[in-house]
Order: sequence, then structure tokens, then C-alpha cells
Amino acid sequence: MPEGDTVWLAGRRMHSALAGAELLRSDFRVPRYATVDLSGRRVSEVVSAGKHLLIRIDDDLTLHTHFRMDGSWHLYRPGRPWHGGPDFSVRAVLQTAGWDAVGYRLPVIDLVERAEEPRLVGHLGPDLLAEDWDPAEAVRRLAADPGRELGPALLDQRNLAGIGNLYKTEVCFLAGHTPWTPVGEVDLHRVVGLAHRLLVSNRDRPEQVTTGDRRPHRQHWVFERRTCARCGSQIHIADQGDPPYSRICSWCPRCQRGPAGSDFPDRP
Repeated sequence: MPEGDTVWLAGRRMHSALAGAELLRSDFRVPRYATVDLSGRRVSEVVSAGKHLLIRIDDDLTLHTHFRMDGSWHLYRPGRPWHGGPDFSVRAVLQTAGWDAVGYRLPVIDLVERAEEPRLVGHLGPDLLAEDWDPAEAVRRLAADPGRELGPALLDQRNLAGIGNLYKTEVCFLAGHTPWTPVGEVDLHRVVGLAHRLLVSNRDRPEQVTTGDRRPHRQHWVFERRTCARCGSQIHIADQGDPPYSRICSWCPRCQRGPAGSDFPDRP
């Protein structure tokens, strides 16, 4: 699932391309909105909210999308071929005089009145990349359930919005705790600060680097690695949580302290 910085960058690019432009054509390839025609309306702005993207149209409409595992928006100049996937994977098209915005594999599409936005994103905790980012509120929400395991607490968008499995894994490593460590045993101010710093440092580029080293295979400490980038120990891997909401966790048994799940050391 894309991380919050990926959605933030997509929103920034979409805003730069579409904001202020009149829609010449819209095409929604989902049954619910198949007959909707937004031509003649104007895009006012595009903003991200955690992992959600809000395309605001005129003063009264919002097109809400969520990427989930592999959705994306691509921008093409008019007349240029689209290459984000096969035609059947296109879910939405917004065309202006200057750009074709094509939404591929979007599992969530909502077209709502602007006043209904809170119904879609009002549950989110403080957005790590928002101008009004509130670290104290994020800490307060995390601390409200001190017995909860750190990994799922960081992934819960109601606590703080924007962290996915990559940043959860790397924040736990940098904080020195396994993802199974109870929240009450963690310096939450440090954890929240680490998460904010990582997302901000990566938001302007597609690469997500947590080590400061952009070279291949050196970008992460433990995420999708076989050995720890700090100490060289074998990375341990286990499932955390109950299906269907379980997530793969990677951790270094030498650099991170705390309880751990049932290891699958031979998993590729």
C-alpha cells in the first residue's frame, strides 16, 4: 500500500497540472458514476489527507480516491499514449486542455458534495505531512491505548495519518523497539518525531530512503532486507495481527528490543 508521502507527491503533481483548469471531459469507468459528466466544471485544488486524495471541483464537489495496494494517478499530455496499465485497469479519466489525468486500478472512488468530506476523511488522526501537523495530538492518540502493540498502533490512521508498512518497519527500527512492543513502553514523542522526519524527507521524490544512502540495496535499515544495514545480523520476519488484517513485520533481533512474533527466517 502506498505510504503517505507517495500520495502527498501525487497530490502535489495533480494540483500543479489541474488546479484552475476547466474539465473538457470526464470518464468514470465504474458503474456507480458511469453516467456522470463533469465537463465544463473547474478543478479548484488537489490535496492529500493521509493516504486519501481529494480532487476538489468548483465549490461544491469533491472527487475522493484511495490507492490502497496499487492504485495510482498518471498525467499525460493530450495525444500522448497512456502506459500505466492495460485499458481495463483505467477507472477514471479527467481531461483538460493541458493534461489527461488517468486513474489506474483505483479501488475507491467517491464523488460527493464538499460538505461530505468529513464522512470520508474525518476519522483520520493528525496528517504527518499537513501544514497543521499536530505531534502532541498524535502522541495523545497513541498513548490512549498503552497495551496495544506498536506496529498496529502506527498503522492505525486514526492515530496519525500517512504511515504504511515501510515506515512502520523503519520507525520501529530507529526507535529500537520491535513492532510487538506495547505502546506504553515506548518514548512516543521520539517515535512520532521519527515518523514525521522520514516522511518529510522523502515527500518530494518517489524514492523512500530511511538510511540517508540512496544507493541500491542501502536505502532501508531492515525493510525488505535479509541482513540489518547497521549490524549485519539476519533480519527476522513474522506476521503480526490476525488475518485478513495481518501484516508482514521485519526486525533486527540485535538492534531492536522487546517481544517478537513467530519468526519465519527462511521466507524470501
